[in-house]
Amino acid sequence: MILDVEAKSRDEDVKHFRCVGIGAGPANLSLASLLHQRPEITNCFVERRPAFEWHDGQQMPGATLQVSTMKDLVTLSDPTNAFSFLSYLHAHGRLYHFINAQFDAVPRQEFRNYMSWASQRNSNVVFGQEVLAVDFDGDFVVRTTRGTMRAENIAVGVGTERWVPHHARDALGATQFHVADFMHRAVDLAGKRVVVVGGGQSGAEAFLDLISRPRAGLPRRVAWVSRRPNFLPIDDSPFTNDYYMPCFSDYFAKLHRGTRERFTRQHVLTSDGISEQTLREIYQRAYIHRFVDNAVDLFALYPNREVLQVTGGQEQGWKLTLAHNDLKDVDEQLDVDVIVWATGFRPARMDFLAPIAHRLEREGDEFRIDDNFAVTWDGPADRNIFVQNAARQQRGLADPNLSLLAWRSQRIVDRISGVRSENHISSFIEWATKHEVTS
Repeated sequence: MILDVEAKSRDEDVKHFRCVGIGAGPANLSLASLLHQRPEITNCFVERRPAFEWHDGQQMPGATLQVSTMKDLVTLSDPTNAFSFLSYLHAHGRLYHFINAQFDAVPRQEFRNYMSWASQRNSNVVFGQEVLAVDFDGDFVVRTTRGTMRAENIAVGVGTERWVPHHARDALGATQFHVADFMHRAVDLAGKRVVVVGGGQSGAEAFLDLISRPRAGLPRRVAWVSRRPNFLPIDDSPFTNDYYMPCFSDYFAKLHRGTRERFTRQHVLTSDGISEQTLREIYQRAYIHRFVDNAVDLFALYPNREVLQVTGGQEQGWKLTLAHNDLKDVDEQLDVDVIVWATGFRPARMDFLAPIAHRLEREGDEFRIDDNFAVTWDGPADRNIFVQNAARQQRGLADPNLSLLAWRSQRIVDRISGVRSENHISSFIEWATKHEVTS
């Protein structure tokens, strides 16, 4: 009997929530912001980092947002929500200044500061608490570094982790690093030979930063290597942006897996191309170096190449072996002192789901999800495991993008609430065929 009383006492100390969020990056922060005005859906979002971060290591001077500020945490789902970007500007008394600034593209640091503000004013978001394991006994049992919580639903939004080729994974350090560490590592490079590997926006921003430094701080040479056939711009045209609407996401999810994979390969530049402003600044800076300052050997551009091998060491420097995608007979050698890998990110591991992983269905490398971003599993229908930013193969290029944050979060809120509140007008484009029979 004493044991039963003790067990009951311990159980009463465990907090129970309708929803527990694991991770507090932009995706789960969007969900937390929508839930903040729904007190009947008790919630808590925990993040292992001590404070909000969003690409803090690559917030380079001049870096700008590639999407509209209306694609913030909440606006496209609830324009009246107190966690909107507009509310952030108003709270800081700078609405008029922002309007008068007439930004063609908003500084990315400003958007990062906005999301940090949203995380700080939401008491349901807790930092410095890591989830160790999630089990299930009728409710989800979430064990963290600070104790245990119980939840009817969990929302996993742990973001991404850096990706580098296999030949770099054991050599990362002071002179070979991912672009996510650029602001901390890319210092004291005057007179050194540097290469940036990766032809997306991050690679472009790193290259531009390196060739834009004061004369005394310029590297001796900066090379830029990309597998793409050229340094290609993002496709931000109106009809292309229909790929980043809710109706297309739903259409994409119903396609055959092979069709989805082909589409993603063919249209990657709608998400991962380089902004035209950045490309223009690079070209203008290159013009000045070569023709005005006569620094003819300062930079080198190597598109249409793949890095086959990296040899050397932190002290003696690195040798990159490059293969040309069209001219395959001869390899090229590139000697450098520093390598910056702008090679992207992959969904982060979810090892904390190990106790229930055998109950979750998979599709390729991902957990299989339904229309509400809930994982298909063998548990009760009213107990859900939502995943955010972890279904690119099923939901397309928009899944890791900011464009559908608020809509995806609203889908999750609706699932928990048992309603469907969407009122989006479909695209002008008829994506699917209409099976109509006329008499």
